[in-house]
Amino acid sequence: MSMEVSGNYKDYKNDYLERLQEGRDKAQEVKKEQGAANKSESIPALKDEYISSEKSGSRPSGLYRMGRDEDGNPKVLYDEPKKSGGADGKEQPQIGEDSPKKDEEECTANTDKVDREIRKLKEQKQQLEQQIKAAFGDEKKVRALEKKLSRIESELNQKDNDTYRRQNAVIYSRE
Repeated sequence: MSMEVSGNYKDYKNDYLERLQEGRDKAQEVKKEQGAANKSESIPALKDEYISSEKSGSRPSGLYRMGRDEDGNPKVLYDEPKKSGGADGKEQPQIGEDSPKKDEEECTANTDKVDREIRKLKEQKQQLEQQIKAAFGDEKKVRALEKKLSRIESELNQKDNDTYRRQNAVIYSRE
């Protein structure tokens, strides 16, 4: 079974577009008829409009904004509309908290375990490089060692960075 597709798109009819155009034409005719009689009574259509905070002159209440925490990391801050001093960023109110601020919790991150793991991988890499140099004549052994070395190097590339250290750090909290 064969099928022929016409490549000329002008042959296709689209009833929707025709109906839409007819509706627009009718609306324009009605406007022209009513426009002459009711020009003074016409109300402009309402449109949404962006007004920047600089142009508006007043600062809206209940804003989320980007700020920095004590360590300089980016943080989302919320300015409550009821608090007048919250907008300056000195006091960071918490949503849904009615009672006074609780004592701050102090946390410590320990990355010793991750550092040991990375140090072990680096030692294995050095040992394999030495074994490859020692097995210079035996190509089979050299290929097997190079394969192990590439696996260890890729693992080391994954783990020897700050992101991995933060994700796998042990966190202790002191109250």
